[in-house]
Amino acid sequence: MAKREPTLFEALIPVIFLIILLSINVGIFGDAALDGSNQIVLILSAAVAAIVATRLGFKWNEIQDGIVKSISSAMTSLLILLLIGSLAGTWLLSGIVPAMIYYGLQILNPTIFLFAACIVCAIVSVATGSSWTTAATVGIALIGIGKALGVSEGMIAGAILSGAYFGDKMSPLSDTTNLAPAMAGTDLFTHIRYMAITTVPSIVLALIVFLVIGFTTDTSGQAVETGIILDAIAGSFNINGWLFIVPIVVVILIVKKVPAIPALLAGTLLGGLFALIFQPEVVANIGGGAHAAGMFVGVMKSLYGDIAIVTNNDMVNELLSSGGMAGMLGTIWLILSAMIFGGVMESSGMLKRIAKTIISFVNSTGALVASTVGTCVFFNITASDQYLAIVVPGRMYTDIYKRKGLAPENLSRSLEDSGTVTSVLIPWNTCGAYHASVLGVSTLTYAPYCFFNIISPFMTMFFAFIGYKIRRIKPEV
Repeated sequence: MAKREPTLFEALIPVIFLIILLSINVGIFGDAALDGSNQIVLILSAAVAAIVATRLGFKWNEIQDGIVKSISSAMTSLLILLLIGSLAGTWLLSGIVPAMIYYGLQILNPTIFLFAACIVCAIVSVATGSSWTTAATVGIALIGIGKALGVSEGMIAGAILSGAYFGDKMSPLSDTTNLAPAMAGTDLFTHIRYMAITTVPSIVLALIVFLVIGFTTDTSGQAVETGIILDAIAGSFNINGWLFIVPIVVVILIVKKVPAIPALLAGTLLGGLFALIFQPEVVANIGGGAHAAGMFVGVMKSLYGDIAIVTNNDMVNELLSSGGMAGMLGTIWLILSAMIFGGVMESSGMLKRIAKTIISFVNSTGALVASTVGTCVFFNITASDQYLAIVVPGRMYTDIYKRKGLAPENLSRSLEDSGTVTSVLIPWNTCGAYHASVLGVSTLTYAPYCFFNIISPFMTMFFAFIGYKIRRIKPEV
């Protein structure tokens, strides 16, 4: 049977099936949908897509190759997730995260916490070029500090991710910030300068919202609870400034462009070493004894499994727990399931067919940018990966922007203002699944408070429709 291009209806069948089944699933399971039922929905949707693909003339080996290629593209992310799990464990055991919470509680107050958390994460993310690293280091600490201050965990995660993705977009060290101009055909710093036109107003609006929330939230009586938490942490760990050497080393490694995997591995191993040096009693309690074997077991448990530091305060007990590498397996399962679905959809040409239909409705600059934004969001939902949400639309729209007389930086800005920032709002996307797992807050809980991520795509469309700062070139025929 000869292969043929899918019709729009055929291409939409798996997507419609996915959306309907996910809606039913989330409605029944709620936040527990990520425990496994969403993964099954994605696999069933991939099966439906495979059936459609076979009717289009694709052989199973071709479909399988597409799945393998899709999963291969996510392997770096999966390895990073495993290392983040072990890093969180050793940083808890060594007292690094407790120290961040301890000093942070004394510096920050609930009124300006969300505002400050967003700015701190923006600075760290600009310096490291990674929203993932930011969330896994200062993000984890800020979650603990915010919860201790009585701030909603959804709001905390929203502030963290708003700042982290602002920095990720604006940093020349970021992979997506380099990828977008490469796909559009412009250079890195032209892209960053042009992107600042929409990105700065978006983060300013987000910061204003966080300030308003802070000043209108009742935090009376929280000082007493904060004092109790400080006493509980100080009574369980040896808190001192030396512990901050480890996160500083990790940040320096990232800034020096050391790849994420060796940098995180270094941070994990240093965390284990500092646990033995500064928290031997804690390690002995986890490992079952102060002898060499017990200390070895304590550190190993923090790397691979559940550990918990028990104090006389229930809130502190909730903060001082980690799942290690094993705690990331559910997220890895979700990502694998999503990449299976995305692999079938891409290899069979169904994603490309849907995107071509969207392009056919473009008749103005505003409509073109809106179409780009919609396509990026669509790929984040269906392909479940922010890189595909930049690469595929970038390839599709490059010639169209040139024919419309629009400079390539218009396209690169649109790709980042939508493809990069909306990935974190989708539970089964690699980014949404990662941040939900690392921060311990479900995507559906934090998504309404990711104000920067929500505002950015609308900001870029607004500028396009009013024709402000739209750089033009001679149209290509």
